[in-house]
Amino acid sequence: MLERLATASDAEQRATTTKAALAATLDADERTIDSHLDGLAACELARTYPDGRVRITITGEELLALDTDALVVVDSS
Repeated sequence: MLERLATASDAEQRATTTKAALAATLDADERTIDSHLDGLAACELARTYPDGRVRITITGEELLALDTDALVVVDSS
């Protein structure tokens, strides 16, 4: 999900995509996308907007840049 979000948006330029576009790309329903985005936003890896737009954050891009095959756990508490 985070990789797809990174492909469809840009933190530095604040370019966004929509939840609907992500749902179509991932062949998932919007409720599932919302659930995943809520978790990513809680960890400051994604930024969501009330109008349905969403983008990756710089923190999200930095996490992906680590390019690790290992499991990464991010705790939002």
